[in-house]
Amino acid sequence: MPQDVADSEFYVTYNYIKERLPAELSQPKVAIICGSGLGGLADTIEETKCKKVEFKYEDIPGFVTSTVKGHVSKLVFGLLGKNQTPTVCMVGRYHFYEGHSLKQVTLPVRIFKLLGVEVLIVTNASGALNKDFRVGNVAVLTDHVSLPGLAGNNPLFGPNLDMFGPRFPPMTSVYDYDLRVLAFKAASSLNFDEGTLKEAIYCFVGGPSYETKAEARFLRKIGGDIVGMSTVPEVIVAIHSGIRVLGLSLVTNMVALRKDKSADPSASVIEEPEEPPPKHEEVLEVSKSRAHDMQKLVKTIVGLI
Repeated sequence: MPQDVADSEFYVTYNYIKERLPAELSQPKVAIICGSGLGGLADTIEETKCKKVEFKYEDIPGFVTSTVKGHVSKLVFGLLGKNQTPTVCMVGRYHFYEGHSLKQVTLPVRIFKLLGVEVLIVTNASGALNKDFRVGNVAVLTDHVSLPGLAGNNPLFGPNLDMFGPRFPPMTSVYDYDLRVLAFKAASSLNFDEGTLKEAIYCFVGGPSYETKAEARFLRKIGGDIVGMSTVPEVIVAIHSGIRVLGLSLVTNMVALRKDKSADPSASVIEEPEEPPPKHEEVLEVSKSRAHDMQKLVKTIVGLI
């Protein structure tokens, strides 16, 4: 073991996991972070050659339990895809809005790097800002806008962790082009309907309150296609750690963008249908209905890596 790992703050967590993994799973190549309602991805892990290994967050030193409905809290290690690729699934992610620090939110990614992970696949549920998108679309992330990051909440804030990466990592090509190509190739091989996958710019907001209509219009005007409350902190840390990233987002609702009706009696009245407010139950319902397709897509992508 490199001395910098043994001396690091991550050693206890890393060692707890490492010493409990069989040789076949001790160096996972791919890590998957499962978003709202998408924890079933871990169920696609096969046990023909090697039994999967599960760790509850509450048992892992340094980990905390996710408090969000639809998020179980465990790491699942196993072999996935046609090439039986050693993989770890994070079933239940942490969110900034739960009160966790960004250091805590991104701790699993640091551990993934120490275990040998080369590719991180992040999945989430999002609302569509772009009217060309539809509920059920799978957005392949090409870039992101981090509102918390622009306001000073960056997971790399503080002393740099030189053992992982540079002080000022570039973020110009965050979402790996070759992995995005594989995502579309996988969708084609699965005969997904044309237009199911759409490339998108993801807007990260802190939550837990959903965005106002004015905020949503602002996000759309600055180039956002979809919006959500997760993913970007883990992605930033993955890039800092030298891990390639693929982002997949299941569109679960259309974001309300229309201006509210004016109470001014002299204002012109434009009759438009009401836009329903977003609900987390709706997110989980759509995620559940599309879970099987998402599982097949991710499993096929892993088989192509």
